[in-house]
Amino acid sequence: MSDASARPAHGQTTAALVVPFEQLRMTDIEAVGGKNASLGEMISQLAATGVRVPGGFATTAQAFRQFLAHGDLGPRIQRRLDALNVDDVRALAEAGAQIRAWVIDTPFPPELEAQVRAHYARLAADHPGASFAVRSSATAEDLPDASFAGQQETYLNVHGVDDVLHRVKEVFASLYNDRAISYRVHKGFAHADVALSAGVQRMVRSDLGSAGVMFTIDTESGFDQVVFITSSYGLGETVVQGAVNPDEFYVHKPTLQAGRFPVIRRSLGSKLQRMEFASAEEKAAGGHLVKVVDTPPEQRNRYSLSDAEVVELAGYALVIERHYGRPMDIEWGKDGEDGRLYILQARPETVKSQSQGAGRVEQRFKLKGDRQKMPLLAEGRAIGQKVGTGPVRLVRSPAEMDRVQPGDILVTDMTDPNWEPVMKRAAAIVTNRGGRTCHAAIIARELGIPAVVGCGDATERLHEGALVTVSCAEGDTGYVYDGLIETEVSEVKRGEMPYCPIKIMMNVGNPTLAFDFAQIPNSGVGLARLEFIINNNIGVHPKAILDYPNVDPELKKAVESVARGHAGPRAFYVDKLAEGVATIAAAFWPKPVIVRLSDFKSNEYRKLIGGTRYEPDEENPMLGFRGASRYISGDFSDAFAMECEALKRVRNDMGFTNVEIMVPFVRTVKQAEAVVRMLAERGLKRGAQGGSNGLKLIMMCEVPSNAILAEQFLEHFDGMSIGSNDLTQLTLGLDRDSGLEQLAHDFDERDPAVKALISRAITACRATGKYVGICGQGPSDHADFADWLASEGIVSISLNPDTVVETWVRLAERR
Repeated sequence: MSDASARPAHGQTTAALVVPFEQLRMTDIEAVGGKNASLGEMISQLAATGVRVPGGFATTAQAFRQFLAHGDLGPRIQRRLDALNVDDVRALAEAGAQIRAWVIDTPFPPELEAQVRAHYARLAADHPGASFAVRSSATAEDLPDASFAGQQETYLNVHGVDDVLHRVKEVFASLYNDRAISYRVHKGFAHADVALSAGVQRMVRSDLGSAGVMFTIDTESGFDQVVFITSSYGLGETVVQGAVNPDEFYVHKPTLQAGRFPVIRRSLGSKLQRMEFASAEEKAAGGHLVKVVDTPPEQRNRYSLSDAEVVELAGYALVIERHYGRPMDIEWGKDGEDGRLYILQARPETVKSQSQGAGRVEQRFKLKGDRQKMPLLAEGRAIGQKVGTGPVRLVRSPAEMDRVQPGDILVTDMTDPNWEPVMKRAAAIVTNRGGRTCHAAIIARELGIPAVVGCGDATERLHEGALVTVSCAEGDTGYVYDGLIETEVSEVKRGEMPYCPIKIMMNVGNPTLAFDFAQIPNSGVGLARLEFIINNNIGVHPKAILDYPNVDPELKKAVESVARGHAGPRAFYVDKLAEGVATIAAAFWPKPVIVRLSDFKSNEYRKLIGGTRYEPDEENPMLGFRGASRYISGDFSDAFAMECEALKRVRNDMGFTNVEIMVPFVRTVKQAEAVVRMLAERGLKRGAQGGSNGLKLIMMCEVPSNAILAEQFLEHFDGMSIGSNDLTQLTLGLDRDSGLEQLAHDFDERDPAVKALISRAITACRATGKYVGICGQGPSDHADFADWLASEGIVSISLNPDTVVETWVRLAERR
């Protein structure tokens, strides 16, 4: 049926009352809405690519208009809506209920009913015993500049033609749900211009498998080189509604297309519940088509998709995106009976893709003060990248929605489309349940307000009227702090930058911010810190991981808790390190990303779970067991091997050859020799893979001996990155952690002694044709220091992201 000659001409589709999906194309949006037209497009055009879409049929806009013409229904509805103020929540509810009752009470025109019965009979004959979904597809729905998603009703597990007809009627009525009426008014759609098409689609048995949503763009940063996939057990409605915290996966498009392993990040969701089909007896007893049950603990603790299935889904996403020529929002399901993956819907992504483009100005938010001292009340998944403040408004049911006032922080268990009329009043939204593709997340993005979803217990921890700060400006995790915290707002303009003779790179610690940072002008990453990944994504001392299960019961329980979903604790440690590095490498691909091996001091390692059992209590850890000394120690070599395994996976298996490795705190040339040898023994041989993709080893130049004997150190490395903080303290004999105000004024990277050592290192690197950069913050703090570095011949300056543009422009003007 995919042959063009088998489908009716556009005018015939417009005049028809019911059309099979396989006869529809995107040119039929006016007749069947975006959702149904897209299903037809994929069935007819993408089947040869392997994309599987369950079949079905759609009633047309003409059928809906004929229905409204029955018994003067249309004019009655219009008169009722003309007199309505949609911002009056109670009046909106009353009008919506009355109109929906009129629709339900109006019989179908005989011709429409006959055609639905005929098409259902054809579909049921091909799939005996199948269940069907009856969904809405508004003729103004899923257009690039508006998302009507979820505003009309969806009915799952529908059996028999009589039940299908009944649900089609309810879908028609749902065009007049409160949220749909309000949305049309606020988006400028005339009610009479929007017609409804009902799609009847064979259901995939994802109630026995898993389902979710995927985007061909990162939903928070707009980074377009990844596919973002969410997944949970059972029917996908729980993911869309925000009833569960799903698993999350990121797939790097270029890596997938290159045939390498492309899953760069995974996050295990709690998946506390799953939605299943109700049995015939349950439907008869309660009238419910589906039911929600608890997910067994063994399923919660593992991912709901295998890596191979994630890769297969991402491949379908790329095919669909390529066909439509724009970022897409796609629903999918895994059939638990045949084990196959199916595409259930595809529509344009309507938020981030609309805000992209050169020359645009974006706001960046940053909390002022020490975050460690901010009293934390709740945390969950961050939606957006803004900060909102205001009084908490606890709303436990839709009946209380009208209590929400402009500027409130809306706190609730979860939202659904009924909440939309009041969500626009909120300064921020906080929910107990939901993931980054749930309803609350989608609407928050569209409204441009921050939301923290999936907090678990926000309604218990946040109290009515309390003043709070909701921060989504710190990566994937969103935080709710007590009190009103001062926020710094800056503007970043995207676009072409002037020529700068020095490469301006970035210091990046948090992988979850990498997609956003990569969109700031840059020449790559001059310092990617493993410490952030270990501290925030792992949280356990590496030796506790290695000693498992031979550890005390309390530590054993902690290790098992963090390692859920992985093959074991050691696999968890390596997986998380690799994912963190791969995320940064993917964000900046193919620009260089210099990854510094872990440089925790013993006092910092002690703060990890189990750390006090393994770390010495040093008087001055700044000068103690750190950097190269730690790696070559027999006491730590197995832990170092896990770092090497992760980096080897990122470069060799995933193909991120833009990753370079940097060794910190190398005190002696003998240490340099030992570390380089250990790296080679663990699969990270300098120059391996050959050519321009050969592994480069960089060393931190932060101990005076590094500059004094620079030529000897450079025999073992491909360049130096000057760590101006440590080099300054060790040259001037100052402990930068001492905190003594009396010494603070002496700490200055511009001291002649420090500059003499830096100049010596730069000269040695230039003379041997090796890389030389600096990754301290001095160049952005002191304009004269940056100018001096440029005059000395520094190749790159690596800065914190918030100072990149300003420093770039200043150095460009200097030439």
